[in-house]
Amino acid sequence: MIPIKSYGIRRRHLASQMQKGVAIIPTSPERVRSRDAYYPYRFDSYFYYLTGFREPEAVLVMVVGTDEGETKDILFCQDKDVEREIWSGFCCGPENAREVFGFDKTYSISRLDEMLPKLLSDQPKVYFALGQDARWDMRLTGWINRVREQVRSGVSAPAEICDSRLLLDEMRLFKSAEELQVMRRAAEISTGAHRRVMRTTRPGMKEYEVEAELLHEFRNHGAEAPAYTPIVAGGANACVLHYVGNNMELKSGDLLLVDAGCELHGYAADITRTFPVNGKFSSVQKDVYQLALSAQAAAISAVQPGNRWDEPHIAALQVLVQGFVDLGLCRGSVDSVIQSGDYKRFYMHQTGHWLGLDVHDVGEYKHDGTWRLLCPGMTFTVEPGCYIRPADNVPRHFWNIGVRIEDDVVVTNAGCEVLTAAVPKTVAEIEELMR
Repeated sequence: MIPIKSYGIRRRHLASQMQKGVAIIPTSPERVRSRDAYYPYRFDSYFYYLTGFREPEAVLVMVVGTDEGETKDILFCQDKDVEREIWSGFCCGPENAREVFGFDKTYSISRLDEMLPKLLSDQPKVYFALGQDARWDMRLTGWINRVREQVRSGVSAPAEICDSRLLLDEMRLFKSAEELQVMRRAAEISTGAHRRVMRTTRPGMKEYEVEAELLHEFRNHGAEAPAYTPIVAGGANACVLHYVGNNMELKSGDLLLVDAGCELHGYAADITRTFPVNGKFSSVQKDVYQLALSAQAAAISAVQPGNRWDEPHIAALQVLVQGFVDLGLCRGSVDSVIQSGDYKRFYMHQTGHWLGLDVHDVGEYKHDGTWRLLCPGMTFTVEPGCYIRPADNVPRHFWNIGVRIEDDVVVTNAGCEVLTAAVPKTVAEIEELMR
């Protein structure tokens, strides 16, 4: 768990970059599932990153560069209501929130519309995620217009709206030691779930039965939820990148692709493994699998501080394309196949993405048109794959073989740490565990 003091340190870091102005960062609303039933609540990642506060109907307001030269952190949240708690459970309330989370001021969320125009008065800038939610855009416009109505009395309205995400994305890209500790535990729980499904999968099971084993392992070890809808894709379904139907029967002789990770204290793990339903790779399955595994090994070797973001992808692509040529799936030299894009019939995505509070986490991949340098603390996935759909120019024995191998890595001073290395991924390891 991230210590409460860490959230205040993050707010101070954000304030130092803002210099003067007001930041307004609301959390996510509750979402109706059907009629008066709601989806399980999940906070906004930006809001949580700065507060550690998990309840809905809450807004963080940071007033930076006050007359006293200090920053004021203000939380608006739900009132304490004993009667409502009988139905909905514990609510922190403004008083408790100030003491527990270390805010300078806390107010009832019912006072937000009253107080925001006052807080925005005579401020040069507003930091806000404009365009993320149309309803909040309208509320901000309304508050600014109320300030403008006071212009004759000498009050000025903010002249500039800055995207708060530009500053926060860069902060979130570099994981602290405390964050990495949580992510290692999320990886450990997710690793156990993948090992569990390798041990329990058998022909005749349904994909959703495998999914149930994953979810059991997540919750049984303290994770709040899956970080995303698990992909449990048997046979031809493995060639659908974001398959989430998870309702087909698993057949002997098919491969099963499982892409799943848990969320722990807000932080995501993201692992993919592909293994034979009956516990034994066929020769052609083994050829394709070894190709993906070799590509991943090349990519992970390229995860080094000072390398650029695209270098792991380039390393994986070189291996994959050479394999496609060797297997007769593509024709020509490696360079010509890459230049023509013919390989994209079998490998059509990048080799990774940032990982953190969101499974596809925030952060720029390029600076001024150039792929950014990898630096210690950056955390991301490495996930090459090969997806072979039926086609007239594809040998039939390759049809419907889909393989992806995905691990989570963090850049270190010496290279990288693979957070999910304990999940078997060589052919021998997988077959031994399934045996």
